Amino acid sequence: MLTILILGLCVGIILGLTGAGGGILAIPALMFSQGWSVSQAAPIGLLAVTGAAIFGAMEGFIRKLVRYRAAIWIALMGIPMTPIGLHVAKLLPAHWLMTAFAITMLVVAGRLLIPSANNEIYHPCNINPDTGRLRWTPLTVVILGAIGMLTGFLTGLLGVGGGFVLVPALRKATDISMHGIVATSLMVIALVGSAGIISNLMQGDEFPLTIALPFIIACVIGMFSGRRLIHLFKAQTVQRVFAIFVICIAMFMLYKAQLG
Repeated sequence: MLTILILGLCVGIILGLTGAGGGILAIPALMFSQGWSVSQAAPIGLLAVTGAAIFGAMEGFIRKLVRYRAAIWIALMGIPMTPIGLHVAKLLPAHWLMTAFAITMLVVAGRLLIPSANNEIYHPCNINPDTGRLRWTPLTVVILGAIGMLTGFLTGLLGVGGGFVLVPALRKATDISMHGIVATSLMVIALVGSAGIISNLMQGDEFPLTIALPFIIACVIGMFSGRRLIHLFKAQTVQRVFAIFVICIAMFMLYKAQLG
């Protein structure tokens, strides 16, 4: 029980700091602590990250950081893709799914480690300085919709909230502030993750409450702690430390997959 609480707290803190890491780290944490496969850990990880994201999104609304129009559009495009990803996951052998998860982690970490200075020169989706709102051009609709579809598919396939895709993608595509991106990604995770949980239930997946509830509570507490700490660190520093951590876990998962 103590291990579950500590792991949940750590996952929640990372979720609060990055808006990206909670989901991708929840699965390995549950796998290695409980001896589960990716498919066994995915429903609990998704449930915990979604629960924490709901509270984080509510806080973002109160602080007026959430770009709710963008979040709703991304979620609307992502939700139909969630059951498709879930169906594909059930067709893949366990070691293939673990390998896919690890490779996804390496790709995300690699993108985070690439210097972002060049990405700040041009953003296809930008904020109107007169209104403070996102310009809804056809290109904006297409780009955010594509991000949503990928997020939804990965939510079903890997049992993650998709924030690890959202944050790098939104940083590259938009000029929204980092705090706004984190808050917006939490709302998307809350919406798409909820759809993923419903899909899991409809396909007969189980949520053992003796493990799920402590993990969820710890994630929520950690998420609020992370949100309080976010102003103490530079966004680039947080991303680089997180990326190195993700690489280490991904390499270990690849090793375990090869043994399997």
